[in-house]
Amino acid sequence: MARVFVYGTLKKGQPNYKHMINTAKGLAKFQGRGRTVEKYPLVIAGKYNIPYMLNIPGTGHHIAGEIYSVDEQMLQFLDEFEGCPDMYQRTLMRIQVVEWEGKGGTGEAEGVLECFVYSTATYPPEWWVGLPYYDSYDSSGKHGLSYVLRESR
Repeated sequence: MARVFVYGTLKKGQPNYKHMINTAKGLAKFQGRGRTVEKYPLVIAGKYNIPYMLNIPGTGHHIAGEIYSVDEQMLQFLDEFEGCPDMYQRTLMRIQVVEWEGKGGTGEAEGVLECFVYSTATYPPEWWVGLPYYDSYDSSGKHGLSYVLRESR
């Protein structure tokens, strides 16, 4: 099993969460909520309003998201879904646990974990300088930039 940190459309209540609970694609077990230890820019970009974490450590905000434990099948699905390695790159990042699912256990609730995160180092420069940075993503947030599902493009 691998740990994956999701911050965008794959979180609970977001447009692509259905993939995280589709066991035909593999297993993903919700572990808790977390936040990046380092700051990163989180932008909403492109004509489909896709959330991107730009791989520029030290700039932006501590990004909030969810921690999942996934099997190899789900990890392969996520790589394909996220267009890895072209659109996003899967890298290890340090995630501060904010709230751990289930009490008692391994003591991870107070710690920092290494999780795979889909971020990008390949983006138009105007995203970095011209777009607002967010610390948390919600497709129906005040920004008014609703995500466009793939089947609607």
